Amino acid sequence: MVNSPHEAMHRIFQEHPGLFSKVSKVLGVDLPQPTSVSVMPTDLTETRPVERRVDTLLRFETGKGEAFLVAIEAQGRKDPAKPGSWAYYCTHVHEKYGLFPLLLVVCQDRATAEWAAEPFHFGHGAWTTYSLYPLVAGPHNMPVITDPVEAADDLALATLSAITHVSDPEVGVILKALSTALRNQPQNVVNPVVEFVAQGLGKHPAKHIWRNLVAVDLSFYTSDISEEIREQGREQGLEQGLEQGLEQGEAKRAAEDVLFVLEQRGITVPDGIRERITRSADPEITRTWLARALTAATAEEIFTDR
Repeated sequence: MVNSPHEAMHRIFQEHPGLFSKVSKVLGVDLPQPTSVSVMPTDLTETRPVERRVDTLLRFETGKGEAFLVAIEAQGRKDPAKPGSWAYYCTHVHEKYGLFPLLLVVCQDRATAEWAAEPFHFGHGAWTTYSLYPLVAGPHNMPVITDPVEAADDLALATLSAITHVSDPEVGVILKALSTALRNQPQNVVNPVVEFVAQGLGKHPAKHIWRNLVAVDLSFYTSDISEEIREQGREQGLEQGLEQGLEQGEAKRAAEDVLFVLEQRGITVPDGIRERITRSADPEITRTWLARALTAATAEEIFTDR
C-alpha cells in the first residue's frame, strides 16, 4: 500500500502501466503504441556502497520487435542535486538493458513542475557534454477532470488528475467527480483508486473532503481510510457519548470542509454564514452544504437547493 504523495505519484503507473501512454499524448509526445508493459526492478545500485533507486521503471513492448523504458520519478520540491541523479538513472538503465529510457517526472505544484521541465545541461563552461530533457506531468498540463462520466471513462487518468491538482481551488469538484464515478464500480477497482487518492493528498486539507466523500458516496467501501473515519468518530463519541459524539465529530469535520472549499474557490464567507456553518450539529445537512459549496457562486447559495 502506498503511504505518501511521493509514492502515489509514481506507483499509480505500476498499478496502471498503460497510463503512461495517455500522459505522453497529453504532453504531446508521439510514441509507438505498446502491446504490453512490464514493471522492471527499480534497484540501480552498483557494487560501490552508494544506493540509487529510480521510483518506478517500466518496459514497453511495441509489437514490432522494439521496446523502450520509462523511468518515473515523483518530485515534491526543487532539488539542485536531483537532475544529476536522473541523468545517472537514464545512463545506467541504458547500460544495463541496452535501451534508451524516457524520464517522466510527476509533480504536485506548478513551480516544481516548471523547474523539472527545464532542459538540464551537463558539461564545463561553454561546452555541453550531454543534456537531459524530462517529460513532466503536473498541475500545469494534466487535465482537470470534473465530470463524473469523463472520470468513469478513465479512472487512472482521473486519479492522477486528483493527485496532481491537490492545490487547485477546484480540487473539491475533481474529488467529487471521482467519488461519483466510483459508485457503481466493483470493489477491486474502487480499492486502489481510493487508496492512491488518499495517499496522494497527503496532509493537504483536501484530504478531509476525500474522506467525507468516501464515507458518503462509497459507504459500502471498507478500507483503512473508512475504518479511520469510523475510529475518529468512536474516539469523539467516548468524550460526549458514542452516538452524539460521532454525529458532532462528523458535523464538525464537514463544516471545516465547507469553509475550506468556499475559501479555496475565492468565495467570501460573511461572519453570520460562517457561524451558521460551524454551529451545525447535523452531519447530513452539513454534507449537503459541502456538495453545494463545490459549485455555489456565493456563500449564501449553499443553503438553497438550486
